[in-house]
Amino acid sequence: MKAAARKIDPEEFILSVLSPKERFEAGMRLAREAFRNTALTIEDIEAAVRKVRRRYYAARQKKAASPR
Repeated sequence: MKAAARKIDPEEFILSVLSPKERFEAGMRLAREAFRNTALTIEDIEAAVRKVRRRYYAARQKKAASPR
């Protein structure tokens, strides 16, 4: 059986070698740069990140708890 070629996104590869804490810090640095000249504050961005993470975590818990 021939192995299928898979395209690798360099950004995904780079993030995969980082620890979760380093990924979070890298994401925050990107967000700071992306929203530098807007009215959003770092607190707004961090609150949004926490909200998204809570939703993601809740969705994963529901998937894990549901019987197959």
